[in-house]
Amino acid sequence: MVKLFPPFLDEEFVVSEKKSTGSVPEVLPIAADQPRRQFLKSGATLGGAALLSLVGPGLSNRAWAAGSDAPEKKEIKIGFIPLTDCASVVMASLLKFDEKYGIKITLSKESSWASVRDKLVNGELDAAHVLYGLVYGLHLGNGGPKKEMAVLMGLNQNGQAITLSKKLADKGAIDAASLAKLMQTDKREYTFAQTFPTGTHAMWLYYWLASAGINPMKEAKIVTVPPPQMVANMRVGNMDGFCVGEPWNHRAIVDGIGITAITTQEIWKDHPEKVLGTTAEFATRYPNSARALIMAVLEAGRWIDSSMSNRLKMAEAVSNTAYVNTSVDVINQRILGRYQNGMGRTWDDPNHMKFFNDGAVNFPYLSDGMWFLTQHKRWGLMKQDPDYLAVAKQINRLDLYKEAASQLKISVPKDPMRASKLMDGVVWDGKNPSAYAKSFKVFTA
Repeated sequence: MVKLFPPFLDEEFVVSEKKSTGSVPEVLPIAADQPRRQFLKSGATLGGAALLSLVGPGLSNRAWAAGSDAPEKKEIKIGFIPLTDCASVVMASLLKFDEKYGIKITLSKESSWASVRDKLVNGELDAAHVLYGLVYGLHLGNGGPKKEMAVLMGLNQNGQAITLSKKLADKGAIDAASLAKLMQTDKREYTFAQTFPTGTHAMWLYYWLASAGINPMKEAKIVTVPPPQMVANMRVGNMDGFCVGEPWNHRAIVDGIGITAITTQEIWKDHPEKVLGTTAEFATRYPNSARALIMAVLEAGRWIDSSMSNRLKMAEAVSNTAYVNTSVDVINQRILGRYQNGMGRTWDDPNHMKFFNDGAVNFPYLSDGMWFLTQHKRWGLMKQDPDYLAVAKQINRLDLYKEAASQLKISVPKDPMRASKLMDGVVWDGKNPSAYAKSFKVFTA
């Protein structure tokens, strides 16, 4: 069964613990400019030239954001959740890529995806680091307020995981098949957490459970928990497993309370994940600002992916209390592709979290957005099939992205659809979404 809480999809089981305990920290308020000042101050020890070398030449070149192309709105407030994949938005601000294009990013740390949703709807946020499926659900009014939305670009691919409690692992449940077997032999209510019921983590969790014949809507209790609260809740026994972004899966291993059952890139290699989302109103009213924002974040993603050294610098920056608020060693392993599962296995994963990858990460494929709608339909979050392609064309602002990418000489694919094979061998290509949504053996009518 799925528990929904008023207001729709808000979170349950909020447990706050101090950082000194080694667990998930509470959200701490901080002045908007303080983190950037701290980062730039720390970089000053390298010398001014060395700091500017982090971002390459042309930092002071603002020519493109001039005249008729000047951003209509100069200050842009962006919400984010404490997850490693907020990094390109954060680094766009810290490294002043925003200023390069005539805007100023003001970062707003949010406590939950419900908060991000509400603040986008009421205009408190101009844009957000946000779950792909949340944007699509909000656009169609699936179970909550309806607001016309826009996806400006993808922020990252890969890098999420499903964690099972150490208690389950000790009983032999270390993957989907062994979990299904345990649930049949050790009968009780099993609780699994995702971060937002129309979001990416919910869809990865449901897809994975269903691959072993477990219907998440009928054979498990599903709860919604904010990402930074996952580990604390597992520690006190509120759930048997969860799906969330990093660094919270690795945090569970470091704290000795969970194991990684599967990474999401094993479910779908190079899957879409977080996006830079905004309202359709913002994108229409401030197209130059939206384009400048895309360019700033693209440059930040390119900077992160350009070297292992930059990835480590990024990890150091986002570990700050103003952002993810955890120790840097919890972040810096998996962003380099160095994985461990908490049961003695270690491996190097070339399909770890990517922020740019020569632009392949960031293009907002129409088929990616459509996939989430097929899963919303599969799990009963929509009663009727929408016009999948038409909705994706409304939301994904290919025009703005292509203009921004062109200015940065980043190539874009000719086809806004792509084909991908998921863990069960089924290929998704966006050609017949209605039939695809109905094709699964495990589903909710």
